[in-house]
Amino acid sequence: MGGFVVTVSFSIKAEYRADFRKAISKNAADSLGLEPGCHLFEVCEAKEGAEIFLYELYDDKEAFDAHLATEHFRSFDQLVSSWVIDKRVATYAKIDPDQ
Repeated sequence: MGGFVVTVSFSIKAEYRADFRKAISKNAADSLGLEPGCHLFEVCEAKEGAEIFLYELYDDKEAFDAHLATEHFRSFDQLVSSWVIDKRVATYAKIDPDQ
């Protein structure tokens, strides 16, 4: 299976780390539960908690674009914008090992 991979690294202000964890966990669950084009949404945290890393897998770029337009994503993005020091997004095409 190929797919469209999105990685996101967030640097979070110390006083908002617990709130950010809750918000990103809800966004991940909503994305997996409500978006048929979202197949994986992993939330990872650096040992000291200052950085959160996301690994997301979608059917294609259109499914990711649809994700960005959802109410749950827009609400999450608005909620956390002032909590974030830095945000880095990268996209990749997943290599299908059968091809």
